[in-house]
Amino acid sequence: MELVHCHIAKLPPNLRERGKGKEIPQVLSDIVRKLMAKNAEDRYQSAFGLKFDLETCLYQLQETGIIESFPIAQRDVCDRFIIPDKLYGRETEVEILLQAFERVSQGATQMMLVAGFSGIGKTAVVNEVHKPIVRQRGYFIKGKYDQFQRNIPFSAFVQAFRDLIGQLLTENDAQIQKWKSKILSAVGENGQVIIQVIPELSRIIGIQPPDPELSGTAVQNRFNLLFQKFTQVFTSAEHPLVMFLDDLQWADSASLMLMQLLMAETKHLLLIGAYRDNEVNPAHPLMLTLSESQKTLFTINTITLAPLSLGQVNQLVADTLKCTDNSALPLSKLISQKTKGNPFFATQFLKALHQDGIIEFNYPPLSHASCYNGGDPRNALAPLSKGGSEGGWQCDITQVSQQALTDDVVEFMALQLEKLPTYTQNVLKLAACIGNEFDLAPLAVVSEQLEIETASNLWKALQENLILPISDVYKFYQGEDNDQLVVANGNSSKQLAKYKFLHDRVQQAAYSLIPDNQKQATHLKIGQLLLQNLSVIELEEKLFDIVGHLNQGQDLITQPSEKEALAQLNLKAGSKARNSTAYTAAKVYLQTGIELLTANCWQQQYELTLNLYVTATEVAYLNADFFTTKNRKARAVAIIMATYNLFICTAISKYILVQ
Repeated sequence: MELVHCHIAKLPPNLRERGKGKEIPQVLSDIVRKLMAKNAEDRYQSAFGLKFDLETCLYQLQETGIIESFPIAQRDVCDRFIIPDKLYGRETEVEILLQAFERVSQGATQMMLVAGFSGIGKTAVVNEVHKPIVRQRGYFIKGKYDQFQRNIPFSAFVQAFRDLIGQLLTENDAQIQKWKSKILSAVGENGQVIIQVIPELSRIIGIQPPDPELSGTAVQNRFNLLFQKFTQVFTSAEHPLVMFLDDLQWADSASLMLMQLLMAETKHLLLIGAYRDNEVNPAHPLMLTLSESQKTLFTINTITLAPLSLGQVNQLVADTLKCTDNSALPLSKLISQKTKGNPFFATQFLKALHQDGIIEFNYPPLSHASCYNGGDPRNALAPLSKGGSEGGWQCDITQVSQQALTDDVVEFMALQLEKLPTYTQNVLKLAACIGNEFDLAPLAVVSEQLEIETASNLWKALQENLILPISDVYKFYQGEDNDQLVVANGNSSKQLAKYKFLHDRVQQAAYSLIPDNQKQATHLKIGQLLLQNLSVIELEEKLFDIVGHLNQGQDLITQPSEKEALAQLNLKAGSKARNSTAYTAAKVYLQTGIELLTANCWQQQYELTLNLYVTATEVAYLNADFFTTKNRKARAVAIIMATYNLFICTAISKYILVQ
């Protein structure tokens, strides 16, 4: 953890401050410092720019015997099209979040909401506070709700705590043992309750004894208390916890209740939530939860992000094309007009212009030029012309103005995806079904390919930044020696090769490429392949995912045995959701299981039917659905009485025959 902290937050020392460093010319120290900058956009962007500065140093040394300081990187123009990974126009919002963290560090509990349209930059604003928080020894964890997996209980919380456990496992053995003691002290003999929700926890506290069977409200009370104590282990003055839950508009009801619970009882916790305010109304579960919380529990502060102004778009364009603000303005006006100041849309439109050859790089001459001309070399790098002896990025403004651009970001991204090879499109379709984040191993299973083939098919999407690697293991699958690398890394690569879509809209666009009449069949096949190929442990961990896919394709299942098997899986998923107090999700699984039963289920599938009805009745009661509880209980009791009456009549008949 110390090494990670230094890598992320600590600046390297100035060369002139170490040993005989004062003998080193200041400009050489500046060059080295720029090469080691934390942010990629602050480093040299081209070998040409670095070469120019070093040659200037050499020229001075040869001509005068000393190296005088001069502005470095003035000729550093990258020929790779790179949109800067930085925020524009969000300084105030970032400062508000940092101030909230300061209050949390002092013992407060804060909830901050970041609202705005899709693509407006909510996630980017929150991610901007990551480094400052780590610098102050805070833990920053994040999870994201998925637009296509809304019935999976606590999905963002699970992601967030997986993130935290991953951070803890990077610490030394002594520190991990301390965490183990703290966690076990908090949860006692009920560690398995938390492990059922966050399986990765077993890597720290080990396998725990089965949790005692409880029913009714006792299950909910136990889970709430345990999760509260578990979270409080990681919230302290020494290490405040920042939890970022993204896309709350897709959160399940159990997550919303857990969010309320944690905010009401936990100190040194900053919970940041992001949601699309244009996709919720006052009757939306999220808004109802927030309204109730504000009235009775705690204060909620909301930041609403507006579209970028023309000036902010202009700065983005100027930084991307390495040109002056005035040179960038004509292109910026068109981009701002066509994208309405949406940052995600604007950056994707810029990328499309480059891919289509409307923006291109004009290489400069290789001869050395004096850096003492007193002017700004960037003035020669105007993006509006097709000439220029200094080189730089050029753009045909006329073609940009003629570009037809849809208002629908998903439609626009779908058009970009269709430019990819067919095999890349196909694997992205399946990845979109799996989720916003996906592992290579299960993706290979549902693609019916080897992992190395699947990774190769993803490569073009990685190059285009449509998907992003979550770990560096993806590199093991690239290059001529990838077979040996994969074998050498064994199962570790299978567990760690993970990716995520650049944005929800990219995932949505990939999913839209599946014809509507094939979506059910696609989900059914995914569920069946996962069910057939995953280990027992993996099946337990991915139970909700698998059942979700199978349920989406249930209309295509015709064999009674397959329907019964799916009903059994829904019972298992419903029971698991009930045990973690996710009653709304449990209700959906159990109702689906009941609908899959045969017409004569009480005679042909008695045990399965009884368990489904009894569990569904309990869940309806716990979910305060008393009308359903009464009707289902009455129906179940009537059928059970009729069944036992049949048993009695049969027994009497047998007795008479014996007589």
